[in-house]
Amino acid sequence: MSILSDRQKEELHKSILEYLHANNFTEAYNALTADTGVEYTPDAKSRYGGLLEKKWTSVIRLQKKIMDLENRNAALQEELSLAPAKRAALQTDWVPRAPASYTLTGHRGEITKVAFHPTFNLLASASADATVKIWDWETGEFERTLKGHTRHVTDLDFDSKGNLLVTCSSDLFIKIWDVQNEWKNTKTFPGHEHTVSAVRFMPGDQQVVSASRDRTIRIFDVASTHLIRTIVGHTEWVRGVVPSDDGKLIASCSKDHTVRVFDPTSGETKMEYRGHENDVEVVVFAPIAAYGPIRELAGIPNTDKSKRPGAYLASGSRDKMIKIWDTQTGQLLRNLGGHDNWVRALVFHPSGKFLLSASDDHTIRVWELATGRCVKTVQAHSHFVACMAWGRQATSGSTENGATTNGSAAPEPEKIINVVATGSVDQTIKIWLP
Repeated sequence: MSILSDRQKEELHKSILEYLHANNFTEAYNALTADTGVEYTPDAKSRYGGLLEKKWTSVIRLQKKIMDLENRNAALQEELSLAPAKRAALQTDWVPRAPASYTLTGHRGEITKVAFHPTFNLLASASADATVKIWDWETGEFERTLKGHTRHVTDLDFDSKGNLLVTCSSDLFIKIWDVQNEWKNTKTFPGHEHTVSAVRFMPGDQQVVSASRDRTIRIFDVASTHLIRTIVGHTEWVRGVVPSDDGKLIASCSKDHTVRVFDPTSGETKMEYRGHENDVEVVVFAPIAAYGPIRELAGIPNTDKSKRPGAYLASGSRDKMIKIWDTQTGQLLRNLGGHDNWVRALVFHPSGKFLLSASDDHTIRVWELATGRCVKTVQAHSHFVACMAWGRQATSGSTENGATTNGSAAPEPEKIINVVATGSVDQTIKIWLP
């Protein structure tokens, strides 16, 4: 017994006849007409024109979606079957996996940077459309648009408490936005003579450090907006800058193919790293949690237990390579090769076990630091992946389970939610949640 109705049969036969006619399968066309008795006049502009091909490609897409959902369901079922201790360990070592939880749309230009609020479930995104947008990453909902820059917004960063947001642009300005005062633009810093590529709050939040196409790094006082120091060293466009956790070092990368480390108090160059064969797009300091795996990777004796901030850093370049450096000796510890295009973003995993990279090859890659192996590749976007950020949100446990000896409810342990955001030239932001 056929599962198709008479009408569905007729539509199927006519779409097959149109396909056979369009591809000059005359004998097959005549045979099907004779066998079915369907009267049909071929017409490429009719509803049957290309219908068979459309249905076929739809089925392929649906099959892929079903497979993705089945794989995700299997992973979730496996996770649910684990003991609580193992589940917690799995959460600690979580890395992004497809598909993304949310795709955020609204920008009218490529996404240049994303940053998580340190306390709230908020994500800020910068774009070539000259705006900053604020999103609730937990629900995927759009919150507001910040307008003030007149050209590409190239970077942004929250201060440690999340009270202020700093942005920079190719309009030559750096701006401060007051999160607690309806996100108003309260301060503007002039000073750079060309595109401002990167900006970061220094530890303590009293200063911001910026990098520019004018080949300089500049440090500004947040309260007064006064320029404190101009640091010169690079011979080309400075693409990125980042301070160490204690603020005693700043690392920068440049179109001149080098990475440099400076003393922010004197402007002195502490170290210059050469080895990349093209523009260096990104540089990041390794967190202390990553020191052990990096030393294992480099074969550095375990007797070295130093926890000095800024001891190691990673850089990514248009030469498709990631390099791990020792900031004290200037030694290149390891090359991580695998991307097929420019490396645009690097983020260390909070556990210190992994380094995540994003690239113009449309992927996120996860590198195991102790071995240097790429242990996971995620097809992230349909175009270049321009930026990436890691967020960690603490959630207070519920009080439903159990009670204290005096009868009051005992709260569950605080839980940490890991979240990753990526932004792309495809004008979308993707949120990756466990």
